[in-house]
Amino acid sequence: MFDARATAALAAVVKEGSFERAAHALRLTQSAVSQRVRALETSLGQTLLTRGRPCVPTAAGQTLLRYLDRIRLLEEEARRALAGDEAGAEAELEATLASGDADALARGAVYLVGAGPGNPDLLTFRALRLMQRADVVLYDNLVSPAIVDLVRRDAERLYVGKKASNHALPQEDINKLLVRLAREGKTVLRLKGGDPFIFGRGGEEIEELAAAGIEFQVVPGITSAAGASCYAGIPLTHRDHAQSVTFVTGHRRGEEIELDWPRLTSPSETIVVYMGVAQAPRICAQLIAHGRAPDTPAAIVEKATLPDQRTLVGTLETLPGLLATSQVKPPALIIIGNVVRLAEKLGWRPS
Repeated sequence: MFDARATAALAAVVKEGSFERAAHALRLTQSAVSQRVRALETSLGQTLLTRGRPCVPTAAGQTLLRYLDRIRLLEEEARRALAGDEAGAEAELEATLASGDADALARGAVYLVGAGPGNPDLLTFRALRLMQRADVVLYDNLVSPAIVDLVRRDAERLYVGKKASNHALPQEDINKLLVRLAREGKTVLRLKGGDPFIFGRGGEEIEELAAAGIEFQVVPGITSAAGASCYAGIPLTHRDHAQSVTFVTGHRRGEEIELDWPRLTSPSETIVVYMGVAQAPRICAQLIAHGRAPDTPAAIVEKATLPDQRTLVGTLETLPGLLATSQVKPPALIIIGNVVRLAEKLGWRPS
């Protein structure tokens, strides 16, 4: 069998004690897997399409999927060996090779992955590797199409994005869907814009996974505030301008924005407002009413890190009108504070 020969060859190299050769053998084996996948797609794809149904794993397909899962585990063991833990890696390899339980090698798991602010070049290596392994991908509205295109081409893609008053799937249903897919034995990628733990509801999702006993991992991403500020030339902190930064959300709960307005009035603090375009007039008015100077610099960065990024600079007093006349639309972040004065001097991209 194809996977038996490959794993036996890799095991023979590992038993020689050369883990560098093992890693090289693994890369060659992965290349063979890619060729096998393409061959199967060519030979089976058209037949399945003419039958008008999705690609259901055949006996050959199931064998290949089990093989891919085995390779995934061997990759982790090779990495562990190269990190210096040769004894532990060899023990894990022996256990993997001794296991004949394909189901054990394909346990369902969920990976919450930060997709960053939109530019595919800002993905982490970890995120990209998991995007290539996932059986099914649940992605948000703020995940750019260029990033979605990088997921494994035969993976099932489910859009679960949220816009103002328009949720493709309620959060509670997303949580339950993650549990169900993992219990089906699938490798599930939950792809979220920015970072999963900064206004991404990642904590809510893994709470449900933990309660259900589902294996999960969280992969951080470049949060939208970091991407927007760096690409706009606005440092969020600066010894001469701001000694702290606060992230807040302009998303309403009920009819009011629940922010601690008096705490946000220090001139030495930068405020970054996520999801604040619609509520910008109220946010600016409240900050001024609670003591922040009307001429405090404020900027909005639209489509941060993408080729059509746009940065508009004003003040707390002028920003609402600037937003209205410029027809800014999400995704966009608002940055408030003296650091915005640096945008003209430090901006390194055309706006």
